[in-house]
Amino acid sequence: MAENMKKEQSDNNRNIHIMVVDDEQSMCDFLEIILLRDGYQVSCFTDAFAAVTSLETTNYDLVISDLKMPTMSGLELLRTVKKRTPTTETIMITAFASTTTVIEAMKNGAFDYINKPFKVDEILLTVEKALKNSQLQRENLRLRQELEKRFGFDNLIGKSQPMMAIYEIIKQVAPTKTNVLICGESGTGKELVARAIHFSGPNKEKPFIAVNCAAIPEHLIESELFGHTKGAFTGAVSNTVGYLEAADGGTLFLDEIAEIPPALQVKLLRVIQEKRFQKVGTPKETSVDLQFIAATNRDLQAAVNSGEFRQDLFYRLNVIRIDLPPLRQRQEDIPLLLKHFLQQYGHEYNREIDGFSPEASQALMNYDYPGNIRELENIVERCVVLESGDGIITLSTLPAVVRQNSQTELTTTKLPKEGLDLEDVVARLETDLIEQALKQCNGNKTRAAELLGLTFRSLRYRLDKYGLK
Repeated sequence: MAENMKKEQSDNNRNIHIMVVDDEQSMCDFLEIILLRDGYQVSCFTDAFAAVTSLETTNYDLVISDLKMPTMSGLELLRTVKKRTPTTETIMITAFASTTTVIEAMKNGAFDYINKPFKVDEILLTVEKALKNSQLQRENLRLRQELEKRFGFDNLIGKSQPMMAIYEIIKQVAPTKTNVLICGESGTGKELVARAIHFSGPNKEKPFIAVNCAAIPEHLIESELFGHTKGAFTGAVSNTVGYLEAADGGTLFLDEIAEIPPALQVKLLRVIQEKRFQKVGTPKETSVDLQFIAATNRDLQAAVNSGEFRQDLFYRLNVIRIDLPPLRQRQEDIPLLLKHFLQQYGHEYNREIDGFSPEASQALMNYDYPGNIRELENIVERCVVLESGDGIITLSTLPAVVRQNSQTELTTTKLPKEGLDLEDVVARLETDLIEQALKQCNGNKTRAAELLGLTFRSLRYRLDKYGLK
Protein backbone atom coordinates (compact mmCIF):
# COMPACT_ATOMS: atom_id res chain seq x y z
CA MET A 1 0.00 0.00 0.00
CA ALA A 2 2.86 2.37 0.87
CA GLU A 3 4.45 1.63 -2.52
CA ASN A 4 1.17 2.45 -4.29
CA MET A 5 0.91 5.78 -2.45
CA LYS A 6 4.51 6.63 -3.35
CA LYS A 7 3.88 5.79 -7.01
CA GLU A 8 0.75 7.96 -7.01
CA GLN A 9 2.70 10.87 -5.50
CA SER A 10 5.44 10.40 -8.08
CA ASP A 11 2.87 10.48 -10.89
CA ASN A 12 1.41 13.71 -9.48
CA ASN A 13 4.88 15.30 -9.52
CA ARG A 14 5.46 14.73 -13.24
CA ASN A 15 3.98 18.11 -14.16
CA ILE A 16 6.14 19.99 -11.64
CA HIS A 17 9.31 21.55 -13.06
CA ILE A 18 12.17 22.42 -10.71
CA MET A 19 15.27 24.48 -11.58
CA VAL A 20 18.53 23.68 -9.75
CA VAL A 21 21.36 26.23 -9.88
CA ASP A 22 24.78 25.53 -8.31
CA ASP A 23 28.28 26.15 -9.60
CA GLU A 24 29.32 22.72 -8.29
CA GLN A 25 28.39 20.03 -10.82
CA SER A 26 28.36 17.37 -8.11
CA MET A 27 25.66 19.23 -6.15
CA CYS A 28 23.56 19.62 -9.31
CA ASP A 29 23.90 15.90 -10.02
CA PHE A 30 22.98 14.97 -6.45
CA LEU A 31 19.83 17.15 -6.36
CA GLU A 32 18.81 15.97 -9.83
CA ILE A 33 18.98 12.33 -8.75
CA ILE A 34 16.84 12.71 -5.61
CA LEU A 35 14.30 14.96 -7.31
CA LEU A 36 13.96 12.73 -10.38
CA ARG A 37 13.44 9.79 -8.07
CA ASP A 38 10.34 11.56 -6.68
CA GLY A 39 9.00 12.12 -10.19
CA TYR A 40 9.81 15.82 -10.63
CA GLN A 41 11.03 17.36 -13.88
CA VAL A 42 14.48 18.85 -13.24
CA SER A 43 16.68 21.32 -15.13
CA CYS A 44 20.20 21.89 -13.74
CA PHE A 45 22.53 24.85 -14.35
CA THR A 46 26.07 25.50 -13.14
CA ASP A 47 25.94 29.01 -14.62
CA ALA A 48 23.40 31.44 -13.12
CA PHE A 49 23.28 33.53 -16.33
CA ALA A 50 22.22 30.42 -18.29
CA ALA A 51 19.53 29.85 -15.66
CA VAL A 52 18.22 33.40 -16.14
CA THR A 53 18.08 32.86 -19.91
CA SER A 54 16.07 29.68 -19.34
CA LEU A 55 13.48 31.67 -17.36
CA GLU A 56 12.52 33.44 -20.59
CA THR A 57 11.29 30.25 -22.26
CA THR A 58 10.39 27.86 -19.41
CA ASN A 59 8.00 28.15 -16.48
CA TYR A 60 9.40 26.72 -13.26
CA ASP A 61 7.39 25.85 -10.16
CA LEU A 62 10.41 26.01 -7.88
CA VAL A 63 14.02 27.22 -7.97
CA ILE A 64 16.73 25.70 -5.75
CA SER A 65 19.83 27.87 -5.85
CA ASP A 66 23.21 28.11 -4.18
CA LEU A 67 23.61 31.41 -2.33
CA LYS A 68 27.29 32.00 -3.27
CA MET A 69 28.22 31.63 -6.94
CA PRO A 70 31.08 33.24 -8.90
CA THR A 71 29.22 34.82 -11.84
CA MET A 72 25.93 35.84 -10.20
CA SER A 73 24.97 35.55 -6.55
CA GLY A 74 21.97 33.55 -5.44
CA LEU A 75 20.40 36.80 -4.17
CA GLU A 76 20.60 38.35 -7.64
CA LEU A 77 19.05 35.23 -9.15
CA LEU A 78 16.34 35.30 -6.47
CA ARG A 79 15.43 38.91 -7.31
CA THR A 80 15.27 38.06 -11.03
CA VAL A 81 13.01 35.06 -10.43
CA LYS A 82 10.64 37.03 -8.20
CA LYS A 83 10.48 39.90 -10.69
CA ARG A 84 9.56 37.63 -13.61
CA THR A 85 7.34 35.08 -11.86
CA PRO A 86 6.35 36.21 -8.34
CA THR A 87 4.54 32.94 -7.55
CA THR A 88 7.65 30.79 -8.17
CA GLU A 89 9.16 29.85 -4.81
CA THR A 90 12.92 29.76 -4.21
CA ILE A 91 14.96 27.69 -1.75
CA MET A 92 18.50 28.90 -1.02
CA ILE A 93 21.28 26.43 -0.11
CA THR A 94 24.70 27.43 1.23
CA ALA A 95 27.69 26.27 3.19
CA PHE A 96 28.51 29.84 4.27
CA ALA A 97 25.25 31.15 5.70
CA SER A 98 25.45 34.28 7.82
CA THR A 99 22.60 35.99 9.62
CA THR A 100 22.86 38.98 7.29
CA THR A 101 22.67 36.99 4.05
CA VAL A 102 19.86 34.80 5.36
CA ILE A 103 17.78 37.83 6.38
CA GLU A 104 18.47 39.45 3.00
CA ALA A 105 17.36 36.31 1.18
CA MET A 106 14.13 36.07 3.17
CA LYS A 107 13.41 39.78 2.64
CA ASN A 108 13.74 39.27 -1.11
CA GLY A 109 11.15 36.50 -1.09
CA ALA A 110 13.07 33.26 -0.49
CA PHE A 111 10.79 30.56 0.87
CA ASP A 112 13.50 28.98 3.03
CA TYR A 113 17.24 28.27 3.21
CA ILE A 114 19.16 25.06 3.95
CA ASN A 115 22.73 24.72 5.18
CA LYS A 116 25.15 22.32 3.50
CA PRO A 117 25.53 19.48 4.16
CA PHE A 118 21.86 18.55 4.40
CA LYS A 119 19.88 15.34 4.65
CA VAL A 120 17.84 14.04 1.71
CA ASP A 121 14.64 13.99 3.79
CA GLU A 122 15.25 17.59 4.83
CA ILE A 123 15.51 18.94 1.27
CA LEU A 124 12.54 16.87 0.03
CA LEU A 125 10.32 18.07 2.88
CA THR A 126 11.30 21.70 2.22
CA VAL A 127 10.63 21.22 -1.50
CA GLU A 128 7.17 19.81 -0.75
CA LYS A 129 6.30 22.76 1.53
CA ALA A 130 7.59 25.30 -0.99
CA LEU A 131 5.55 23.76 -3.80
CA LYS A 132 2.38 23.80 -1.69
CA ASN A 133 2.97 27.48 -0.94
CA SER A 134 3.59 28.20 -4.63
CA GLN A 135 0.35 26.43 -5.56
CA LEU A 136 -1.53 28.45 -2.94
CA GLN A 137 -0.08 31.70 -4.32
CA ARG A 138 -1.08 30.75 -7.87
CA GLU A 139 -4.61 29.95 -6.73
CA ASN A 140 -4.85 33.26 -4.86
CA LEU A 141 -3.62 35.08 -7.97
CA ARG A 142 -6.20 33.28 -10.10
CA LEU A 143 -8.98 34.19 -7.69
CA ARG A 144 -7.85 37.84 -7.60
CA GLN A 145 -7.81 37.98 -11.39
CA GLU A 146 -11.26 36.41 -11.47
CA LEU A 147 -12.55 39.01 -9.02
CA GLU A 148 -11.01 41.82 -11.06
CA LYS A 149 -12.60 40.44 -14.21
CA ARG A 150 -15.98 40.02 -12.54
CA PHE A 151 -16.10 43.31 -10.65
CA GLY A 152 -13.58 45.52 -12.42
CA PHE A 153 -14.23 48.69 -14.37
CA ASP A 154 -14.67 46.77 -17.65
CA ASN A 155 -17.68 44.94 -16.20
CA LEU A 156 -19.78 48.11 -16.17
CA ILE A 157 -22.08 48.16 -19.18
CA GLY A 158 -23.36 51.19 -21.04
CA LYS A 159 -22.35 53.75 -23.64
CA SER A 160 -24.94 56.45 -22.89
CA GLN A 161 -23.77 59.93 -22.00
CA PRO A 162 -24.66 59.58 -18.28
CA MET A 163 -22.62 56.36 -18.05
CA MET A 164 -19.64 57.84 -19.89
CA ALA A 165 -19.56 60.64 -17.30
CA ILE A 166 -19.64 58.08 -14.48
CA TYR A 167 -16.77 56.11 -16.05
CA GLU A 168 -14.68 59.26 -16.04
CA ILE A 169 -15.36 59.87 -12.33
CA ILE A 170 -14.44 56.25 -11.49
CA LYS A 171 -11.13 56.58 -13.36
CA GLN A 172 -10.28 59.69 -11.34
CA VAL A 173 -11.38 58.28 -7.97
CA ALA A 174 -9.98 54.71 -8.23
CA PRO A 175 -6.28 55.60 -7.60
CA THR A 176 -7.21 57.48 -4.40
CA LYS A 177 -8.65 56.56 -1.00
CA THR A 178 -11.13 59.41 -0.91
CA ASN A 179 -14.62 58.76 0.44
CA VAL A 180 -17.38 58.29 -2.12
CA LEU A 181 -21.17 58.60 -1.90
CA ILE A 182 -23.16 56.73 -4.57
CA CYS A 183 -26.80 57.76 -5.00
CA GLY A 184 -29.46 56.15 -7.14
CA GLU A 185 -32.69 54.21 -7.20
CA SER A 186 -32.77 50.58 -6.09
CA GLY A 187 -31.34 48.27 -8.74
CA THR A 188 -29.21 50.85 -10.58
CA GLY A 189 -25.94 49.07 -9.77
CA LYS A 190 -24.53 51.04 -6.83
CA GLU A 191 -22.55 48.11 -5.41
CA LEU A 192 -21.21 47.29 -8.87
CA VAL A 193 -19.81 50.82 -9.13
CA ALA A 194 -18.32 50.55 -5.63
CA ARG A 195 -16.58 47.30 -6.56
CA ALA A 196 -15.34 48.84 -9.81
CA ILE A 197 -13.72 51.67 -7.83
CA HIS A 198 -12.05 49.20 -5.47
CA PHE A 199 -10.86 46.66 -8.04
CA SER A 200 -9.53 49.38 -10.34
CA GLY A 201 -7.41 50.92 -7.60
CA PRO A 202 -4.03 50.21 -5.98
CA ASN A 203 -5.61 48.25 -3.08
CA LYS A 204 -7.48 45.77 -5.28
CA GLU A 205 -5.74 42.87 -3.53
CA LYS A 206 -7.00 44.09 -0.16
CA PRO A 207 -10.45 43.27 1.25
CA PHE A 208 -13.70 44.65 -0.15
CA ILE A 209 -16.36 44.31 2.55
CA ALA A 210 -19.98 45.09 1.63
CA VAL A 211 -22.46 45.81 4.44
CA ASN A 212 -26.20 46.28 3.96
CA CYS A 213 -27.01 48.62 6.85
CA ALA A 214 -30.76 48.13 6.39
CA ALA A 215 -30.47 44.35 6.80
CA ILE A 216 -28.84 44.40 10.27
CA PRO A 217 -31.12 44.78 13.33
CA GLU A 218 -30.55 48.09 15.12
CA HIS A 219 -29.43 46.42 18.37
CA LEU A 220 -26.74 44.43 16.51
CA ILE A 221 -25.37 46.91 14.01
CA GLU A 222 -22.75 48.46 16.35
CA SER A 223 -21.37 45.02 17.24
CA GLU A 224 -21.36 43.97 13.57
CA LEU A 225 -19.48 47.09 12.46
CA PHE A 226 -17.06 47.53 15.35
CA GLY A 227 -16.75 43.97 16.64
CA HIS A 228 -16.96 43.00 20.30
CA THR A 229 -15.03 41.32 23.08
CA LYS A 230 -16.02 38.21 24.98
CA GLY A 231 -18.63 39.01 27.64
CA ALA A 232 -19.42 42.48 26.23
CA PHE A 233 -23.14 41.59 26.26
CA THR A 234 -25.38 38.57 26.69
CA GLY A 235 -24.49 36.05 23.99
CA ALA A 236 -20.98 37.45 23.35
CA VAL A 237 -19.19 34.15 23.96
CA SER A 238 -15.96 35.08 22.15
CA ASN A 239 -14.01 38.00 20.71
CA THR A 240 -15.42 38.95 17.31
CA VAL A 241 -13.87 40.94 14.46
CA GLY A 242 -16.20 43.59 13.04
CA TYR A 243 -16.58 44.77 9.46
CA LEU A 244 -14.30 47.77 10.03
CA GLU A 245 -11.38 45.61 11.12
CA ALA A 246 -12.07 43.01 8.42
CA ALA A 247 -11.84 45.73 5.74
CA ASP A 248 -8.54 47.15 7.05
CA GLY A 249 -6.29 48.17 4.15
CA GLY A 250 -9.12 47.92 1.64
CA THR A 251 -12.66 49.23 1.18
CA LEU A 252 -15.75 49.23 3.39
CA PHE A 253 -18.93 49.61 1.34
CA LEU A 254 -21.88 50.80 3.44
CA ASP A 255 -25.04 50.22 1.45
CA GLU A 256 -28.25 51.95 2.57
CA ILE A 257 -26.20 54.30 4.76
CA ALA A 258 -29.31 56.36 5.60
CA GLU A 259 -30.58 53.47 7.75
CA ILE A 260 -27.77 53.76 10.34
CA PRO A 261 -29.23 54.83 13.73
CA PRO A 262 -28.36 58.40 14.88
CA ALA A 263 -26.37 57.19 17.92
CA LEU A 264 -24.12 55.09 15.71
CA GLN A 265 -23.66 57.90 13.20
CA VAL A 266 -21.55 59.76 15.80
CA LYS A 267 -19.21 56.78 16.27
CA LEU A 268 -18.92 56.19 12.53
CA LEU A 269 -18.00 59.84 12.01
CA ARG A 270 -15.14 59.46 14.50
CA VAL A 271 -13.82 56.39 12.68
CA ILE A 272 -13.83 58.24 9.36
CA GLN A 273 -12.07 61.27 10.88
CA GLU A 274 -9.52 59.57 13.12
CA LYS A 275 -9.16 56.07 11.61
CA ARG A 276 -9.60 54.58 15.09
CA PHE A 277 -12.47 52.87 16.89
CA GLN A 278 -13.32 50.91 20.02
CA LYS A 279 -14.80 47.44 19.98
CA VAL A 280 -17.93 46.93 22.02
CA GLY A 281 -16.85 45.97 25.53
CA THR A 282 -13.34 47.47 25.63
CA PRO A 283 -11.79 50.95 25.94
CA LYS A 284 -8.82 49.84 23.84
CA GLU A 285 -8.63 51.51 20.43
CA THR A 286 -7.99 49.75 17.13
CA SER A 287 -6.50 51.60 14.16
CA VAL A 288 -7.67 51.03 10.59
CA ASP A 289 -6.69 52.36 7.19
CA LEU A 290 -9.48 52.00 4.66
CA GLN A 291 -11.65 53.73 2.08
CA PHE A 292 -15.31 54.37 2.82
CA ILE A 293 -17.84 54.08 0.01
CA ALA A 294 -21.46 54.68 1.00
CA ALA A 295 -24.63 54.25 -1.04
CA THR A 296 -28.26 55.22 -0.66
CA ASN A 297 -31.51 55.22 -2.62
CA ARG A 298 -32.88 58.01 -0.45
CA ASP A 299 -32.41 61.78 -0.68
CA LEU A 300 -29.66 62.09 1.93
CA GLN A 301 -29.70 65.90 1.85
CA ALA A 302 -33.40 65.81 2.72
CA ALA A 303 -32.60 63.41 5.59
CA VAL A 304 -30.01 65.93 6.83
CA ASN A 305 -32.54 68.78 6.63
CA SER A 306 -35.09 66.76 8.62
CA GLY A 307 -32.53 65.84 11.28
CA GLU A 308 -32.53 62.10 10.49
CA PHE A 309 -28.93 62.11 9.29
CA ARG A 310 -25.98 64.02 10.73
CA GLN A 311 -24.79 66.87 8.56
CA ASP A 312 -21.12 66.41 9.49
CA LEU A 313 -21.24 62.69 8.59
CA PHE A 314 -22.94 63.58 5.30
CA TYR A 315 -20.11 65.97 4.42
CA ARG A 316 -17.47 63.39 5.36
CA LEU A 317 -19.01 60.80 3.08
CA ASN A 318 -20.01 63.17 0.27
CA VAL A 319 -16.45 64.04 -0.82
CA ILE A 320 -17.04 62.54 -4.27
CA ARG A 321 -20.65 62.00 -5.28
CA ILE A 322 -21.77 59.64 -8.06
CA ASP A 323 -25.42 59.83 -9.15
CA LEU A 324 -26.52 56.71 -11.01
CA PRO A 325 -29.34 57.39 -13.48
CA PRO A 326 -32.37 55.07 -13.59
CA LEU A 327 -32.50 52.75 -16.58
CA ARG A 328 -35.41 54.69 -18.12
CA GLN A 329 -33.02 57.64 -18.52
CA ARG A 330 -30.37 55.59 -20.37
CA GLN A 331 -32.56 53.67 -22.80
CA GLU A 332 -29.78 53.29 -25.37
CA ASP A 333 -27.97 51.00 -22.90
CA ILE A 334 -30.86 48.48 -22.78
CA PRO A 335 -29.73 46.45 -25.85
CA LEU A 336 -26.20 46.14 -24.41
CA LEU A 337 -27.54 44.97 -21.06
CA LEU A 338 -29.93 42.52 -22.70
CA LYS A 339 -27.08 41.02 -24.73
CA HIS A 340 -24.81 40.79 -21.68
CA PHE A 341 -27.35 39.03 -19.46
CA LEU A 342 -28.51 36.78 -22.31
CA GLN A 343 -24.93 35.52 -22.75
CA GLN A 344 -24.44 35.20 -18.99
CA TYR A 345 -27.56 33.14 -18.31
CA GLY A 346 -27.35 31.24 -21.59
CA HIS A 347 -23.96 29.99 -20.43
CA GLU A 348 -25.14 29.39 -16.85
CA TYR A 349 -28.16 27.31 -17.91
CA ASN A 350 -26.43 25.77 -20.95
CA ARG A 351 -28.98 27.21 -23.39
CA GLU A 352 -28.08 28.31 -26.92
CA ILE A 353 -30.14 31.44 -27.47
CA ASP A 354 -29.52 33.79 -30.38
CA GLY A 355 -31.55 36.74 -29.17
CA PHE A 356 -35.01 38.25 -28.97
CA SER A 357 -37.69 38.42 -31.62
CA PRO A 358 -38.41 41.94 -33.00
CA GLU A 359 -41.66 42.10 -31.04
CA ALA A 360 -39.99 41.01 -27.80
CA SER A 361 -37.13 43.48 -28.35
CA GLN A 362 -39.58 46.31 -28.94
CA ALA A 363 -41.54 45.44 -25.80
CA LEU A 364 -38.33 45.37 -23.75
CA MET A 365 -37.29 48.74 -25.16
CA ASN A 366 -40.70 50.27 -24.36
CA TYR A 367 -40.78 49.05 -20.75
CA ASP A 368 -39.75 51.60 -18.09
CA TYR A 369 -38.09 49.17 -15.60
CA PRO A 370 -39.09 50.50 -12.16
CA GLY A 371 -36.65 47.95 -10.71
CA ASN A 372 -33.89 49.18 -13.05
CA ILE A 373 -30.99 46.90 -14.07
CA ARG A 374 -31.83 44.32 -11.42
CA GLU A 375 -35.33 43.93 -12.88
CA LEU A 376 -33.98 43.69 -16.44
CA GLU A 377 -31.56 40.98 -15.33
CA ASN A 378 -34.35 39.00 -13.66
CA ILE A 379 -36.49 39.27 -16.81
CA VAL A 380 -33.68 37.91 -18.98
CA GLU A 381 -32.95 35.03 -16.57
CA ARG A 382 -36.66 34.13 -16.56
CA CYS A 383 -36.79 34.16 -20.36
CA VAL A 384 -33.70 31.96 -20.67
CA VAL A 385 -35.21 29.39 -18.31
CA LEU A 386 -38.60 29.38 -20.05
CA GLU A 387 -37.36 29.61 -23.66
CA SER A 388 -38.79 26.63 -25.59
CA GLY A 389 -35.63 25.69 -27.48
CA ASP A 390 -35.89 27.48 -30.84
CA GLY A 391 -33.07 29.86 -29.96
CA ILE A 392 -35.22 33.02 -30.04
CA ILE A 393 -37.04 34.55 -27.08
CA THR A 394 -40.51 35.59 -28.20
CA LEU A 395 -43.06 38.06 -26.87
CA SER A 396 -45.05 35.28 -25.18
CA THR A 397 -42.06 34.37 -23.00
CA LEU A 398 -41.81 37.87 -21.50
CA PRO A 399 -43.52 38.65 -18.17
CA ALA A 400 -47.12 39.85 -18.47
CA VAL A 401 -46.24 43.36 -17.29
CA VAL A 402 -43.81 43.75 -20.21
CA ARG A 403 -46.24 42.23 -22.72
CA GLN A 404 -49.02 44.54 -21.53
CA ASN A 405 -46.74 47.48 -22.14
CA SER A 406 -46.19 46.23 -25.69
CA GLN A 407 -49.93 45.79 -26.24
CA THR A 408 -50.51 49.34 -25.07
CA GLU A 409 -48.08 50.56 -27.72
CA LEU A 410 -50.12 48.78 -30.42
CA THR A 411 -53.30 50.65 -29.49
CA THR A 412 -51.97 54.20 -29.43
CA THR A 413 -52.50 55.01 -33.14
CA LYS A 414 -53.90 58.54 -33.47
CA LEU A 415 -57.17 59.09 -35.31
CA PRO A 416 -56.60 61.22 -38.45
CA LYS A 417 -58.72 64.36 -38.78
CA GLU A 418 -60.24 63.02 -41.99
CA GLY A 419 -61.23 59.76 -40.24
CA LEU A 420 -60.41 56.17 -41.23
CA ASP A 421 -61.92 52.79 -42.14
CA LEU A 422 -61.70 51.03 -38.76
CA GLU A 423 -62.44 47.54 -40.11
CA ASP A 424 -59.74 47.94 -42.77
CA VAL A 425 -57.15 49.14 -40.21
CA VAL A 426 -57.99 46.26 -37.84
CA ALA A 427 -57.84 43.76 -40.72
CA ARG A 428 -54.42 45.00 -41.86
CA LEU A 429 -53.09 44.97 -38.27
CA GLU A 430 -54.43 41.45 -37.62
CA THR A 431 -53.06 40.16 -40.92
CA ASP A 432 -49.63 41.64 -40.26
CA LEU A 433 -49.40 40.25 -36.71
CA ILE A 434 -50.64 36.79 -37.75
CA GLU A 435 -48.07 36.62 -40.57
CA GLN A 436 -45.30 37.67 -38.16
CA ALA A 437 -46.38 35.03 -35.64
CA LEU A 438 -46.44 32.27 -38.27
CA LYS A 439 -43.03 33.27 -39.58
CA GLN A 440 -41.60 33.44 -36.08
CA CYS A 441 -42.99 29.96 -35.29
CA ASN A 442 -41.89 28.45 -38.62
CA GLY A 443 -45.51 27.90 -39.67
CA ASN A 444 -46.53 26.12 -36.46
CA LYS A 445 -50.12 27.32 -36.02
CA THR A 446 -50.50 26.05 -32.46
CA ARG A 447 -47.48 28.04 -31.27
CA ALA A 448 -48.52 31.06 -33.33
CA ALA A 449 -51.92 31.02 -31.61
CA GLU A 450 -50.21 30.94 -28.22
CA LEU A 451 -47.96 33.81 -29.25
CA LEU A 452 -51.00 35.90 -30.22
CA GLY A 453 -53.00 34.94 -27.14
CA LEU A 454 -55.63 33.17 -29.25
CA THR A 455 -57.18 29.71 -29.22
CA PHE A 456 -56.27 27.49 -32.16
CA ARG A 457 -59.89 27.68 -33.40
CA SER A 458 -59.84 31.50 -33.26
CA LEU A 459 -56.58 31.64 -35.21
CA ARG A 460 -57.93 29.21 -37.82
CA TYR A 461 -61.05 31.42 -38.23
CA ARG A 462 -58.84 34.46 -38.92
CA LEU A 463 -56.64 32.53 -41.36
CA ASP A 464 -59.74 31.62 -43.34
CA LYS A 465 -61.15 35.13 -43.05
CA TYR A 466 -58.04 36.81 -44.45
CA GLY A 467 -57.13 34.06 -46.91
CA LEU A 468 -53.88 33.20 -45.11
CA LYS A 469 -52.18 29.81 -45.06
